[in-house]
Amino acid sequence: MSEQKFRVESDLLGELNVPAEAYYGVQTQRGINNYHISRKKIRDYPDYIIAIAYVKLAAVQTNHTLGVINDEIAGAISQACREIIDGKFHEDFPIDMMQGGAGTSVNMNANEVIANRALEIMGHKKGEYQYCYPNDHCNCGQSTNDVYPTTIRLAIIRMNKALVASLAGLISALRYKGDEYKDALKMGRTQLQDAVPMTIGQEFNAYATNLEEEILNLERNVKLLHEINMGGTAIGTGLNAVPGFAKLCADNLSKLTGETFVPASDLVEATPDTGAYVSYSSALKRLAVKLSKICNDLRLMASGPRCGLHEINLPPKAPGSSIMPGKVNPVIPEVTNQVCFKVIGNDTTISFAAEAGQLELNVMEPVITESLFESLWWLHNAIDTLTEECILGITVNKEHCYEMVKNSIGIVTALNPYLGYKACSKVAKEALDTNRSVYDIILEQGLMTKEKLDEALDPKQMLASHQFMK
Repeated sequence: MSEQKFRVESDLLGELNVPAEAYYGVQTQRGINNYHISRKKIRDYPDYIIAIAYVKLAAVQTNHTLGVINDEIAGAISQACREIIDGKFHEDFPIDMMQGGAGTSVNMNANEVIANRALEIMGHKKGEYQYCYPNDHCNCGQSTNDVYPTTIRLAIIRMNKALVASLAGLISALRYKGDEYKDALKMGRTQLQDAVPMTIGQEFNAYATNLEEEILNLERNVKLLHEINMGGTAIGTGLNAVPGFAKLCADNLSKLTGETFVPASDLVEATPDTGAYVSYSSALKRLAVKLSKICNDLRLMASGPRCGLHEINLPPKAPGSSIMPGKVNPVIPEVTNQVCFKVIGNDTTISFAAEAGQLELNVMEPVITESLFESLWWLHNAIDTLTEECILGITVNKEHCYEMVKNSIGIVTALNPYLGYKACSKVAKEALDTNRSVYDIILEQGLMTKEKLDEALDPKQMLASHQFMK
C-alpha cells in the first residue's frame, strides 16, 4: 500500500500535516484530531453542507457587489460554492458534529474547502493561500457567529420540507384507511373502558386530522428561522463587514434559495439568541408526542391475537420471540415510539443548551444543531417506515369488532335521552352483575318497546348527533 502524502499547513497554534489531496486545511485537521464524540460527521447531513455553501455564496456575491473582493477571486469562490451545492466535496467535511468553539470548526472547514477548490479553479495548488485565503476571502465580512446560525437555520428549513412531505404521506395513508373502513363498527374507549360505538374509519381520520395540525405548527415555527444575523460578525456590531452587507446578504441568500430571509432588526440581540431553535424543537416534540400516542393506540388495537382487543391486524414484520413460537410483535409502532422518546429527550437538551448562553454568544449551538438534525432525520425516517411498513398494510377484524359492540355495556349510554341517567345506570349494573345483554334487560323490564329500542340501539344512530324523542 502506498504511503499517504501530506502537505504542511500552519495556523495560530503551529504546523500540522494535512492529507495532500484533501480540500480541507489545518483548522479542519485540528477539528478531526480534537473531536471523537458522537461519531456523526458533518458529511452525514448533506443539507448542512449545502446550506453553508449557500451562505458562503451569498456572502461572496455581497462582497463582490460592494467592491471588497475582485472578479477573479469572487468568481472562483462562487464556482466552488456551487459545486458543493451540487454535491461535490462533501467527503471533505469530516469533523464530528459535537464540538467546542461555537461552530468555528464547521465554518473554517467550509472556508478551507472553498478556498482550496477556488485555488484549483484559478490554476494554483491547494494550500497556496496567498492567492485565496480561507479567512480573508472566503470569510470576508463574516464570523462563525453569524455564518454558523444562518447555516443551521437554512439547513433546518431544507430538512423541514422533507419531514413535512413524509408527514403528508402518513396523513394520506391514514385517510385511505379511514375511507376503507368507514363502515367498520367498533367500541370506542375512554380510560381503557368501554364508551360508545364508533367506526375504525372515524378513528383513523381523527389521527389524520391530528397530524395535519402538526404540519401547520411546523410551518408556523419554521418561519422564525428566516430571520438571520449575517453582517453582525463577531457579536452583532458588524465589525469588519462593510456598510450594507447585512441587507444585501439576506437578499442574495433569498434569491439563491427561494426562501425569504430578512436581517435581524437588532444584530447584537440576534447573535446569542436561540429562541427560534427552542420554538422549532418544541414543534418537533409536539409532533413526537402525538405520533407516539397514535402508535400506542395501534399496539393496543392489535393486541392479542386471542387474548387482547384484536380489532386490527398489523403487517407481520418479524418473528416476535426466540422462545415463544408463533408470536409476532408490533415492531414498527415500537420503533416509532422509541424515535419519539429520543425527540422528546433532544428537546430537553436543546432547552438546557439555549439557557446556557452567556453574554454576547451562545457557545452551545453545536449540541443544539446535532439534536435538531437528529430529531428531524429520525422523525423523517420513522414516519416513512410507519407509513410504508405498517399503516398501508393494516386490516380490520370487522366481525369481531361488531360482536364487541353488540355485547358492550357501553351502548346503554345511547338510552340516556330516553330513560335518564339513573335508570340506565341500574340497567348497566344489572347487565354487568348477571352477564346479560342491555337489550334483553330493557325489554324484560318493559322500559321501552322493541321497535323503539331497536331504533335507539342501532349502532349507526350512535355515530353522530341526531334527533330523539322521549
